[in-house]
This record gives sequence, structure tokens and C-alpha cells, in this order.
Amino acid sequence: MNLYIRKHISLSFNSSREITEFYRSLQIDYPKFFKMDNLSKLGFLASEMLLKDEENRFVPTENVAIIGFNRSSSLDADTQYQATIQNNENYFPSPSLFVYTLPNIVTGEIAIRNNILGETSFYICKDFDAKQIVGTVRNAFCDKSAMTALVMWVEHSEVFMALVENGKGDIEFNENQLEILFNT
Repeated sequence: MNLYIRKHISLSFNSSREITEFYRSLQIDYPKFFKMDNLSKLGFLASEMLLKDEENRFVPTENVAIIGFNRSSSLDADTQYQATIQNNENYFPSPSLFVYTLPNIVTGEIAIRNNILGETSFYICKDFDAKQIVGTVRNAFCDKSAMTALVMWVEHSEVFMALVENGKGDIEFNENQLEILFNT
């Protein structure tokens, strides 16, 4: 199988406020954005930028997979949620925070927004590992229904996302190319 990167994007922010300002600058009308944790916001913004000109973007599709990776899981949301349950005298568990204590929520948010019905998965790695990412994505394409994958590394305040397709694109999807794109 010949996999290619058709498009890619890297975004990096210094603060949560900067993430929100960038969202507003895009003039997207998606109020659910403000309820998301930063991990989901980053994935959401990268997918908005990457998919904005895609034909049939919001048509339900089963041939797109969304595959995410990072090193810290959902640590930011976990820490915020822990603060709501830590003190027995001031115990106030927050369901709105609890929902984001799973890192795969970012893939779900992207799937919901774009009407993607294919595989969604999220993997925790010690560090960005191009070999593991390429292998995992190649496995997703073994399912004959997968024709496209949104592949992301999303960590704290940065996200790298690539649109990988079977047989279409300019950049071969391999470890070397992925390392180059990630590090530029």
C-alpha cells in the first residue's frame, strides 16, 4: 500500500487564551469549542485548518480514520478534575471536566464535528516516535474501508496533524518524512 501525506499543519500556542484568540480569528461558529479541554481544542483547530477546503467535508463518511498520539495523555484535564475531588470538605466533582479525562475525546470531538464514522483511536507514547506512528497508521489502512486518516501528535500547547491517503499525495508517508515534517 502506498500512503502519502496530502496536507499537514503544525500549530503552537503560548497559552489557553492564545488558543481561544486563534479560534475567534478563524470566525468558526462552534460554541462547543469553549467547553473543550486544551487537548481537544488543539486537535479541533488543526482539523479545521486542514479540512477547511475539503469537498464533502460534512457528509457522513466511514472511510476516514482519526488517529492521535501524545506523551501526557489527558494530564491537564486530569489535574483540573483532581482539584475538584481532592478536598473532602469542599468536594465538587465536575462532570464537564471528567469527560475530558480520557485523551481519545479529542478524536471524538473531531469525528463529531466532521461527521466521520470511521475508526478513532488515541495512543500514549513515551515521545514522538515516527516508527510507531507509521506502523499504527499502516495497520489502520489494513481495514479496506480506510482510505484517509487524520494523524496527529497533540501535546499541551502544540499539535502536528497530517492528512494521510492511500495512493494520493505529494509526500510519501514514511518515518523519515514524518520526522522532517514534525521537526520543521
